[in-house]
Amino acid sequence: MRILVSCANGSGTSLMMMRSVEKAMKELSVPITKIHHCAISEGKSSATQYDVVFTPVNFLNMFTQAEKKGVTVIGIKNVMSAKEIGEKFAESALYQKTK
Repeated sequence: MRILVSCANGSGTSLMMMRSVEKAMKELSVPITKIHHCAISEGKSSATQYDVVFTPVNFLNMFTQAEKKGVTVIGIKNVMSAKEIGEKFAESALYQKTK
């Protein structure tokens, strides 16, 4: 699974969110082949190189083009919550395909 974690500046919050994503994927037994965290500006242009994008809910509209190209985009309210990340990913069609 190729995963992109993107938030406003791509430093502190996205790094913490990336750790939560790694924990959630491990709990769901989803192998990660590539994971990257970055700022929204970079994320918008590189999102199509990933299977799934995790971003705070207020940035969801920045990834509509990637969604149109088949990328799963998941908005997260609490970026520190591996539980929320896992639950939202488990609800996605992408996760259903990996099972």
